[in-house]
Amino acid sequence: MSETTISKSEVAHVANLAKLAFDDAELVQFTTQLDNILNIFDTLGEVNTDGVAPTYSVTENVNHLREDVADNWHQKQALLKNAPLEAADLIKVPAILDGEGE
Repeated sequence: MSETTISKSEVAHVANLAKLAFDDAELVQFTTQLDNILNIFDTLGEVNTDGVAPTYSVTENVNHLREDVADNWHQKQALLKNAPLEAADLIKVPAILDGEGE
């Protein structure tokens, strides 16, 4: 079995991308947990599935979907009236990405 390893710096990088902050003890804990999870995937990859039919659903239920039709178009102004900020007839939200302006 090949062992997958993930480094503390990789976990810190992903945490930074997700805008999460961890102290060193948490970073060690999450690095260990993520490494264990990745090793489980390696183990699953070694399982012989020859002759096993793919399972697309575990139940016989079928989704009955309706046509996607907007029928509340007349409520836009009432919605915008309740929004804290509005611009160009849309709800305005603060930017969350670095370097993004208005």
